[in-house]
Amino acid sequence: MLVGVLLVEAYVNAEFHPDHTGGPGAHASVPREVTEGGAIIDTRGGTVHTYRMPPKTIALTFDDGPDPMWTPRIAAVLRRHGVNATFFVVGTQVTRHTGIVADLAAEGNEIGIHSFTHPRLEELPAWQRDLEYSQTQLAVVRATGKKSALLRLPYSSSANAIDDANWPLINEAGRLGYLSIMTDTDSRDWSRPGVDAIVRGATPEGDAGSIVLLHDAGGDRAQTVAALDRFIPLMRSRGYTFTTVSDALVKVFDGRPVSAETPATPDDQRRALALVTAVSVADWVLDTLGVLFLVVGLLTIARTIALFLLAGRHARRRRARNWAWGPPVHLPVSVVVPAYNEKEGIEAAVRSLAGGDHPGGIEVVVVDDGSTDDTAALVEAMRLPNVRVVRIPNGGKPNALNVGVALAKHDIIVMVDGDTVFEPDSVRHLVQPFADPSVGAVAGNVKVGNRNSIVARWQHIEYVIGFNLDRRLYDILRCMPTIPGAIGAFRREALQDIGGISHDTLAEDTDATMALCRSGWRVVYEERARAWTEAPSTLRQLWLQRYRWSYGTMQAMWKHRRSLVDGGPSGRFGRVGLPFIAFFGIALPLLAPLIDVLLVYGLFFSGWMVTAGLWLAMLAMQFLTAVVAFRLDKEKLRPLWVLPLQQFVYRQLMYLVLIQSLGTALTGARLRWHKLHRAGSAGASANLPPPPPPPPVPRGVAKVGRE
Repeated sequence: MLVGVLLVEAYVNAEFHPDHTGGPGAHASVPREVTEGGAIIDTRGGTVHTYRMPPKTIALTFDDGPDPMWTPRIAAVLRRHGVNATFFVVGTQVTRHTGIVADLAAEGNEIGIHSFTHPRLEELPAWQRDLEYSQTQLAVVRATGKKSALLRLPYSSSANAIDDANWPLINEAGRLGYLSIMTDTDSRDWSRPGVDAIVRGATPEGDAGSIVLLHDAGGDRAQTVAALDRFIPLMRSRGYTFTTVSDALVKVFDGRPVSAETPATPDDQRRALALVTAVSVADWVLDTLGVLFLVVGLLTIARTIALFLLAGRHARRRRARNWAWGPPVHLPVSVVVPAYNEKEGIEAAVRSLAGGDHPGGIEVVVVDDGSTDDTAALVEAMRLPNVRVVRIPNGGKPNALNVGVALAKHDIIVMVDGDTVFEPDSVRHLVQPFADPSVGAVAGNVKVGNRNSIVARWQHIEYVIGFNLDRRLYDILRCMPTIPGAIGAFRREALQDIGGISHDTLAEDTDATMALCRSGWRVVYEERARAWTEAPSTLRQLWLQRYRWSYGTMQAMWKHRRSLVDGGPSGRFGRVGLPFIAFFGIALPLLAPLIDVLLVYGLFFSGWMVTAGLWLAMLAMQFLTAVVAFRLDKEKLRPLWVLPLQQFVYRQLMYLVLIQSLGTALTGARLRWHKLHRAGSAGASANLPPPPPPPPVPRGVAKVGRE
């Protein structure tokens, strides 16, 4: 629908050159009666007749309008002098200014056809020329309720200038029922030669009658208005009378009526309404897109500036000499791993967690959520002394997390997805912020481990730019919206304050983080705590994952909407965090497709050099942001070569995901959980040290880990 509207807009906005451009060619096929005859040519009925204006009779004609500025001014001059004229209108202009044309007709002026988009008709096929006439006719019908039989071809002038290229068009116009109206005198007002020159150009020789060519659109027509105010009294002083083209024909035919106008049929009226409505809708859509494009630009610039300033401040603060959260945290840690059919990656994940170098000790609680594969058995077979396996009926991830928290022995709890691999020092770094008693939770640094496909590389770029860079910003603003499910740490007290992990949304991590912020707990980002996760490797798997994320985020925002009017920490989060997510996490991605739509529109229907320049400037800004984000995350810049390609595939997919999520949220549909296929490749790019061999089980001691 949008493409159709933009095509309509491109059609009605087709640029045209003024009538004076070009010149006549050969006219071997043009009858002498035409080249030496009058300016009114009638080829209806298969015969050729030409007519001249009666002596001392002038028909003022205006081309290329209506124009909202100049046509009413010209009409005011005509009205002041009691003169009517013939206006040859461009259909696209009529559809936008039907009121002006209606006023012209109501005052006794005559309306003629001058094509719909002002093209060079000889370069168009016959069916398209017919559309040019008929669409203009419908626009005139909408404005006046009548159909006109007067036609002036674009880029035409006097009868003796008709050449072999446009003579067939005049014959064709006759077959369609039109009289072709040429000119006798040309004011050349299009060149703005001055009022005196326009008056001289419009003045006929001797006492000859004349069809005078003027323009009421196509540029500044102030000279035309002034010249007209002088020309009419001058010609009257010489004994001339002013009339319309059809009224002049009445004199030529000795008072017999001339059918220059006919009433429109009801069918014509309906088609005219449809045409004008289509153009009006197209204009409104493009104007709206222009405003939204400005909004997107401002949001993008605001986000970029905020990222550079605040993320940079975050990085400088972390690099400061002797900077620390406080005294080293050596408290023991419980790691809760909810697992449902995670056999592909569960062993690597558990081994990386159990082998962490945190000096306070690490307890790993794997909660098998009713898996139908060998997830629990694989963990049990590892025989790691600090790992427990808990089997429960399938109840969903929030339930599995709550069970793990209830069974955890320690007050610092790390939550980890079953497909995530930790670096040896990740847990140690992750818990250091708890030296600050105001910190209730910590978000870690999630990395894409499987970067062997272009889809995964795109996600790697997104994780570094869109997630980790944003977390630096949110940390400074103290409104962190999401602790990633792949790596996050919590105080038990903080979890108790929010009633544990909720089942209310599909984004339980976002829901819990927002609840913590509203409860007054500080949520921070520790970039040194890195976890490697397995990103979806196909577009379908990516769609399912992001659909759930987007929908769950919208659910969480709706659930915590009361924070917008709350006081205290809840109100602070509501008035800082929620607007940030709404503007930069939802509104900006939803509106971002406008950039691509208007890019394509501009390349084909506007100045392609300016359009391409703006797009390259936008890409350069994104690339600069990406470089900053990769440097802060100590990542190699090599993957950024796929960034331009990401604009044409990955971004479009994310747009559609967000649009679908918004539609699901607005309709109130309940989205079910989609289990993603895993290949166990989370640590493929992590370059982790080899895991230590499992310890032997002492004789007489049962295997640890089954409850």
